[in-house]
Amino acid sequence: QAQLEESGGGLVQAGGSLRLSCVASGIQFGLSQMAWYRQAPGNRREFVAVISSRGANTNYADSVKGRFTISRDNTKNTLYLQMNHLKPEDTAVYYCKTGATRGGGIWGQGTQVTVSS
Repeated sequence: QAQLEESGGGLVQAGGSLRLSCVASGIQFGLSQMAWYRQAPGNRREFVAVISSRGANTNYADSVKGRFTISRDNTKNTLYLQMNHLKPEDTAVYYCKTGATRGGGIWGQGTQVTVSS
């Protein structure tokens, strides 16, 4: 069955960096747009970044632009999110998903990112 599994979350201090990974199985990863979303307690799950199937095109939420970089390695069926200059407001559960929109697609189980001040 189709599955996405995130990893790499953890606790970091403000200003620090973290790299998240998402390994896909059971899907045609190289033909799929992939995205990162995040959800803080009490908040709606929000868009973070999206990447085209071959990695040529990317888009970011204004809140993370210039700090986060989405990338992928289609030979490894893996999606990445490099997060630099982290802020406490980045604290959330981060999810990878297929497709660009919040509705539909396949979601991973999420990985917790906590940024302390």
